[in-house]
Amino acid sequence: MTEVQMTQAAAPEEGRRGRKKRETRERLAHVATLMFIERGFENVTITEIAEAADVSKMTVSNYFPLKEDLVFDAHEGVVDSLARVVRERAVGESALHALHRVFVSSLDRPHPVNGRCTPGFARLVHDSPRLRAREREMDEQREAALAAALADATQTGPEDPVPHLSAAQLAGVHRVLCRRVRALCRAAAPAAQVRAEITELAGTAFGLLEPVLGDYCPRER
Repeated sequence: MTEVQMTQAAAPEEGRRGRKKRETRERLAHVATLMFIERGFENVTITEIAEAADVSKMTVSNYFPLKEDLVFDAHEGVVDSLARVVRERAVGESALHALHRVFVSSLDRPHPVNGRCTPGFARLVHDSPRLRAREREMDEQREAALAAALADATQTGPEDPVPHLSAAQLAGVHRVLCRRVRALCRAAAPAAQVRAEITELAGTAFGLLEPVLGDYCPRER
């Protein structure tokens, strides 16, 4: 084969491998989460998950070094969610206004920025100290990622406290809103109730920050 032919032949193979890895990861997370919801996070072992998924224990550990990440398998997207909103905000839109807009517009469906989930999943996380601790770690990582995005957008150095102070306030509002969303999900509240209550609460919460951060970090181009 020529070099070009080899490259063309290898690309589909790499695509298939990537797809199989993704499908295996999704299947493991799905099987594990169902078991956790049924029996509780602490009551299910990695060995039991491997048997249920018909893979080796090592396979589970290779895909998910942390047992908690079988539940939070999309944690990378969650950690990046607020920073992504800032990066993708409209020209002239401030960070606060973008975060408020995206949060409210996402409420009709589960989304990395809003915490919506099934009642079973919400109860699973609420009832497990280890999962709550992992979620707090993710919250800290999300705030740090938001601070980095704000610093990049305002072209400030790592020693400047303003992006960190701003991120702490914006991420704090986000945490409060998500916790309330989760509480409503645990109670199996109707979707219309979730949207109405959280939309009003978001208006109040982001409104409190408006005098300080309403004009902070507008996108110039």
